[in-house]
Amino acid sequence: MDFESKIISREISELLWEKEKTLATAESCTGGRIAEAVIAVPGASKYFKGGIICYVNEVKERLLGVSHDLLEEKTAVCEEVAVEMVKGACATLDTDYAIAATGFAGPGGGTKEIPVGTIWLACGTKDKVTTRKVEEDHGRDINLAIATNVAIQLFRDFLKQEDAEEAETSAE
Repeated sequence: MDFESKIISREISELLWEKEKTLATAESCTGGRIAEAVIAVPGASKYFKGGIICYVNEVKERLLGVSHDLLEEKTAVCEEVAVEMVKGACATLDTDYAIAATGFAGPGGGTKEIPVGTIWLACGTKDKVTTRKVEEDHGRDINLAIATNVAIQLFRDFLKQEDAEEAETSAE
């Protein structure tokens, strides 16, 4: 894991410790790399409950409650599935927050409509989820590293935004 990722993981750790909140991951194409980045910081067991590696649709449906119809209609590589994965991880693992990833890391698996390198990332709570799409193909290893880094950055920014909104509300 690179130095920037370690800094972001430490920031996430501090924000979750302060809030006394919990986190889970739901990962398809990243295969546990996001969870690995989260637990790189000592003391992660205070806030990280676990992760679900849901490489196949059956696991997305059974463990995370992702809609079968949605998977059939849009495939697993879409924003809506990433959102359902976050909500499902929060529910299944009973956490305040979750981070999810679903996509085609490569070298195969892509289609003309959804090419290799397309990865949907999502994070948030069961009630509020933010997403980001990664689209460039740099080869499997780099695609996975980029997705992992973007996912933890997205979550750190989500937590900071939540803090800013709470501060604004309490100042009113």
